[in-house]
Amino acid sequence: MTLPLTEERLQALRNRLLEDKTDIESRKRQNGHFGLTNSFRESTGELSSNDNHPADGGTEMFERGKDIALEENETFRLARINAALERMDKGTYGLCDTCGKPIPVERLEALPEATRCMEHTPRQQEKEGFPVEESFLHPPFGRTSMDEHEGQNGFDGEDAWQIVESWGTSNSPAMAEGNDMDDYGHMEIEADENDSYVEPLESFLATDITGHDVSIVRNRAYRQYLENHEGDPLLEPDETADDWS
Repeated sequence: MTLPLTEERLQALRNRLLEDKTDIESRKRQNGHFGLTNSFRESTGELSSNDNHPADGGTEMFERGKDIALEENETFRLARINAALERMDKGTYGLCDTCGKPIPVERLEALPEATRCMEHTPRQQEKEGFPVEESFLHPPFGRTSMDEHEGQNGFDGEDAWQIVESWGTSNSPAMAEGNDMDDYGHMEIEADENDSYVEPLESFLATDITGHDVSIVRNRAYRQYLENHEGDPLLEPDETADDWS
């Protein structure tokens, strides 16, 4: 049951607003607007802001940011209280700014400076739409991802991230995308993807500048090529110390 806003309750709410206003104004005067009336040098107690203790300056910078936030919050509250007192003088106090219906007295007693009913208070409304940044985050790597484009085989955002990721992240092998990781060297996304070549053969066959004198670089791709029995079976296997004994 909603209680009526009688003259007695209205006067009690006015008194509360006036008390809150006096308290805020007095507190801001006494603490020098949360210390913002003092300069940065006066707050640190140093002759110069560029001294031998940068950590002290960082601490004071944090405190100054906190004081600014507290000052802004009190200023905002004071503005809302003054607006509520003006609505009382005009006879519009207690009416919702959105629907024009009376705000329940129970809500006014909890928040005397309220301007809307619970149904229309902005914090109760569902957010419509999404931040514009999200349009650049979908699909993964945003608009720089070209994997879904037909015929795309160039360097894109995913490739750029793979290069950065290959230098290390805060993840461990246990948190890697694959389930068979046992070292930090192959944790990046699609770590088994061919890098700078299309066919495995291209990664271990080499020639001189004229295209002659073919040689074989016995790298990991070469060993996997042999283990999978791909291509020409005449490729030489790796020589071991036993072959020379």
